[in-house]
Amino acid sequence: MSVLAVIPARLGATRLPRKPLRLLGGEPLVVRVYQRVVSLGLVDHVVVATDHPEVLAACETRGIPVVLTRDDHPSGTDRVAEVAARPEYANFSVILNVQGDEPFVSRDALRGAVEIVSGGVAPIGTASVPIPVSALMQPDVVKVVRGDDGLALYFSRAPIPFLRDPAEAELHRDLARQHVGVYAYTRAALQAWVRFAPHPLELVERLEQLRPMAHGLAIGVAEVPAAEGGIDTEADLERANSRWNTMHTNTLS
Repeated sequence: MSVLAVIPARLGATRLPRKPLRLLGGEPLVVRVYQRVVSLGLVDHVVVATDHPEVLAACETRGIPVVLTRDDHPSGTDRVAEVAARPEYANFSVILNVQGDEPFVSRDALRGAVEIVSGGVAPIGTASVPIPVSALMQPDVVKVVRGDDGLALYFSRAPIPFLRDPAEAELHRDLARQHVGVYAYTRAALQAWVRFAPHPLELVERLEQLRPMAHGLAIGVAEVPAAEGGIDTEADLERANSRWNTMHTNTLS
């Protein structure tokens, strides 16, 4: 099945202003994400989806495929859906949504999400990693619980599953997972997702993946050993540049 990766890149981030154009290793962040996805060799084509002419220009001058989308999309998923619906991308069977702030995105996470969809396990695929105990109570860390069939039972900002008896801590450790925000979809599932009205569960938790689940679309969750987080703040960007410099210094030495 042919796979189209779409990287949504909205310029108007609040915590890190002008995020897609901030520099990582001397190049705009969105460029580094594109380069990362291409280098992994997991997809057939990669395109950036942006709401702003400046991001469009930054990609075009570097020969990166890019689409200028509407500027009123409520989410990255809607932006991805607009691009996937274009006639030139009609022949791609699987659409992969790669966050535009993850220049070190995990190969395992992307491959796991795609294989769920291409293998027919579920119309939507995502990924999860073991969660540190220290993160269980943090609402900005999204948790997911899977069934024995590998499908998501629920996503939450709350500590799920709840550990009622400390004696079951070892069992709980195997059940608690942290969601990794990468999504693969069949074309039909992506179109259905953006047609659905926001669901009360989604609005309460502020988690858009609860919308398709509440409407009956299954989400398969790949278990991967580790994944990188995104760049949301100035401190994140500073750490990412330090990591980038270290990686490339080691490569040259």
